[in-house]
Amino acid sequence: MKGIRGISQLSRRFYAATRKGQSLAQPLTGLKLSPGAAHSFQDVHVTRLPSGLVIASLENYSPASKIGVFIKAGCRYETPDNQGVTHLLRLASNLTTKGASAFKICRGVEAVGGSLSVTSSRENMVYTVDCLRDDIDTVMEYLINVTTAQEFRAWEVSDLTPRVKVDKAMAANSEQTVVVENLHYAAYKNALSNSLYCPDHMVGNIGSEHLHQFVQNNFTSARMALVGLGVDHTVLKQVGEQFLNIRSGAGSTGAKAQYRGGEIRLANNNSLVHSAVVSQSAAVGSSEALAFSVLQHILGGGPQVKRGSCASSKLIQGCAKATADPFDVSAFNTTYSDSGLFGVYTISQVAAAGDVIKAAVAQVKAVADGAVTAADLTRAKAQLKAQFLMSQETSEGLLEDMGAQALANGSYVSSEEISKNIDNVSLTDVANAAKKFVSGKKTMASSGNLIRTPFVDEI
Repeated sequence: MKGIRGISQLSRRFYAATRKGQSLAQPLTGLKLSPGAAHSFQDVHVTRLPSGLVIASLENYSPASKIGVFIKAGCRYETPDNQGVTHLLRLASNLTTKGASAFKICRGVEAVGGSLSVTSSRENMVYTVDCLRDDIDTVMEYLINVTTAQEFRAWEVSDLTPRVKVDKAMAANSEQTVVVENLHYAAYKNALSNSLYCPDHMVGNIGSEHLHQFVQNNFTSARMALVGLGVDHTVLKQVGEQFLNIRSGAGSTGAKAQYRGGEIRLANNNSLVHSAVVSQSAAVGSSEALAFSVLQHILGGGPQVKRGSCASSKLIQGCAKATADPFDVSAFNTTYSDSGLFGVYTISQVAAAGDVIKAAVAQVKAVADGAVTAADLTRAKAQLKAQFLMSQETSEGLLEDMGAQALANGSYVSSEEISKNIDNVSLTDVANAAKKFVSGKKTMASSGNLIRTPFVDEI
C-alpha cells in the first residue's frame, strides 16, 4: 500500500525539523542528559520485555515516524512441506484480519497519507508503517492487525496465486537474482538454501492452513522486535506490552545452515554470462565478518562514484589485463546469523567468461599471498565506514540496522563503536579472510551461454 501523500519519500531523519506552532527547542525541554553524553536524547533505547519481545527506538523529533515489526520468520524457517509460504505471507500483508477488512486497512492507512509495507529476507520478515507523527495511533492499529490477527481466508489466499506467478516471472527476468538464488541453493544443504520465491511445484498449493501454521510457529514474542523512529520509547513499550505479547515461547528454532558447496549452471542464449564463485565466510557480527567486509572493498565492491570506473578496484585492474572485452566484476559478500558467503561476481561476454572469472579469483589469491598495502587497507576501511554511515542517513537504513541488531542480540551497537571495530581490522585479518576463500570449498552459479565458462573444479 502506498500513501496518497507520498509519505514514504520522507527518508531523511529531520533532526532539526520543527512542528507547526512549536519552537525548535520545545521538544527538548526538561530532558536530562546522561553524564558524558552531549546528546543523549538521540541515543537508541532498547528494552527486552519479560515475554522476550525487544523494543528499540530513536526519538529524533522528526515530523514523520517510521515503525517496524521485525520477526525471525524468513524463508530459512520453511520446511519441505511449506516451501514458498513466506512468499505468500509477504503478499498477504493487506488481507482481511480479525480486526479490519482489507478495504479498511488500505483506506485507513491512505487516508492519513501513510504507507504499510512488508519485506522479507532469508532470515527475517519486516512489517513497516510510515506516517506523520500525529497519526501514529491510527497506523499502529493496522500494523498490529496484520502482524497478530491474521485470518488468511481461503478465497483471499487463493487469489494470491496470479501475483505469485508475476513475482516469479519478474525474478526470472533478472539474471542477477537467478544467479544469487541458485548460488544459495547450491551452497547449502538446508535452511539458507530455501528460495525467497515460491517453488514452481508449490505455486497454488500453499493454502491458509500453511500460513496459519507458519505464523503459529514463528510469530512469537520472543522472535519479534518492535522498532521505531520518531516515536517516544515509553509509548512504543506500552504498545509492545499490550498488543504484541501474543504468544510465549521461542517458537520454531530452525535448522542450522550446513554449507556443502557445489555448482549450478543455467544455460541459455543470452549474450552476457553472469557467474558467482564463492566460499563460506563468517557469521554476521563477528570480527571475521568485518575482515571480509574490508576485503570486499579492497577487491572492489562496486563503484564509489555514480557511473564511476572503479579505478582503484583490484578486480577491475586484474580482469582488464585478461581481456579487452567489456566486463563488470565485483566482490560478493553476504552474511547470516550462522554462516556467510564471500567471493566474486562477474558479468562478461561469452568468449571472455573464462578469462574474467579466473582473473578475478586470481586477485583474491594475490591478497591471500600478501599483495595488499597499508594504503589499500586504509582506503578500504574508509570506504566501508562511509558506506555504513551513509546507509544510516536514511530512515530505511537506520530502522533496518536497529531492527536487525535488536532481533539478533537484544541490544544496539552504536555507529561509533562499529567504526572503531572496522579500524581494528589489520592486514593479517584481511589476508586470513582471503586465505579462507582460497582454501575453502567453492560454490559456483552461472547463467548465460556457458560454452566458454569453466566448471568450478577448473578454476
